[in-house]
Amino acid sequence: MSPMGRIRLIALIDDITTYYAEAFRWYDAKRAVPPIHVSFYPYIGINHTIRIRGGEIFVRVGKICDEMPLQCHRGLAYILVGKLLQKRIPPGAREVYAAYIKSDYIREKARDNKREKGRKVMTTSKGKVYDLDEIFASLNTTYFRDQIPTPSLTWSAKKTYRILGHHDATHNHITISTSLDSTDVPRYVVEYVVFHEMLHIAHPTRHVNGRRYNHTPAFKADERKFAHYNAAETWIERNVRKLKKEAKRH
Repeated sequence: MSPMGRIRLIALIDDITTYYAEAFRWYDAKRAVPPIHVSFYPYIGINHTIRIRGGEIFVRVGKICDEMPLQCHRGLAYILVGKLLQKRIPPGAREVYAAYIKSDYIREKARDNKREKGRKVMTTSKGKVYDLDEIFASLNTTYFRDQIPTPSLTWSAKKTYRILGHHDATHNHITISTSLDSTDVPRYVVEYVVFHEMLHIAHPTRHVNGRRYNHTPAFKADERKFAHYNAAETWIERNVRKLKKEAKRH
């Protein structure tokens, strides 16, 4: 960082620190404001923390927000201090901060950070029983006319039961729970879980007024087109306890 950049950063942190002192006084006017230390931290996503150590306050603001307007930093200060003191956050604080972090610019910046710095635990698509590459290719031809670009496909590093599949759009990655890579699991169940994750590629997440919509009506309608939809749903429902037991055992 250039000397001029350091000067600007110090001035910015000084301004932000005054907002945290202001928030402490607003929540408890009778309480002496403790020493406050604010810094930007290179979290991958939109994360911020506030901690008390030795009677002093340490605030880490996600570096992704280093260009955030001061008024939004003020709103964040009231949010973090309010949570720390377990006080009701004043009207407007959440709104002014949320308006910034829900913007398309910040969403895209967060995706870029995750893509660049995030780490995925990669195993292999070739399981002991099932080959995810082969299953994906077969489903792509049968249901999608080979229109779905092939992502990275891997079995999970550990057995799971709550989440049997996951599509990560940022890293173009589909992970399937290794709990399903077993001769005890019918092939159509594995196909169904892979098919579900492929639908997340066909039906990308929609953002409306700051809310995420993954399983839209169109998504659910297409999901029911899977040939063994009812059988797969029934098998998973009947075997969830068994999957849970196996996952905990391992």
